[in-house]
Amino acid sequence: MRAAGCVFAEDEARLLRAAASAPAELDALVARRVAGWPLEQVLGRAEFCGLHIVVEPGVFVPRRRSEFLVRRAARAAHGLRRPVVLDLCCGSGAIGAAVAAAVPGAELHAADVDPAAVRCARRNVGPAGGTVYEGDLYAALPARLRGRVDVLVVNAPYVPTAEVPFLPPEARDHEPLTALDGGADGLDVQRRVIADAPRWLAPGGLLLVETSERQEPRTRAAVVAAGLTAHTATCADLAATVVTGRAGRRGPGRSVRRTPAPGAA
Repeated sequence: MRAAGCVFAEDEARLLRAAASAPAELDALVARRVAGWPLEQVLGRAEFCGLHIVVEPGVFVPRRRSEFLVRRAARAAHGLRRPVVLDLCCGSGAIGAAVAAAVPGAELHAADVDPAAVRCARRNVGPAGGTVYEGDLYAALPARLRGRVDVLVVNAPYVPTAEVPFLPPEARDHEPLTALDGGADGLDVQRRVIADAPRWLAPGGLLLVETSERQEPRTRAAVVAAGLTAHTATCADLAATVVTGRAGRRGPGRSVRRTPAPGAA
């Protein structure tokens, strides 16, 4: 494995030995890893926010930097009675499952356009009582969610098309292009998500979008153009950037469902 370029060959070898039930199975696992499969796809799981996330072959592997997105989303959901959380472009469902684990009682929904990702996400989101839909962004969602989403988390692809060939082979060859390629400047899918977010957010609801430091100004501009109040947060340790957009609250005389739980600050 070291000869094949695995930087942490010893650690990976221990994980593969623990995952194999017989020598023949171990040989098969090692062969996949040496052939360039992501370790998580070989093992069938990823460690994310303290959870074991099922990761099937051909499904986007959750990145550690996205744990910052989870922390920001969980913070936004705390203090709300049964907050409605939506994980859009959910991939394996790791982000939604982690938010639900951090916010007991959350009503979790997730969606992705890729059938393999949807099958995988159902294995991760189901135990949290969540529901996963298959389809293109908001078109996958039931109409009853419109105007009810308290926390909308999005890790849409944000790699510019011209940069996809320079990604590590693990991603380029074994993860779906739809989870990587974000168009000419990397933000095609983000812009679509952001533009329609106000129709789905509850009064005062939050949209949280993972982006890169370089693309943050464009992501933030799209949030402002959608009529949301924008804020940017960064985490140097994880090299993570999240742009948040807050929807306006309803005017006087109209009910607002985002009631703090008893004892919440």
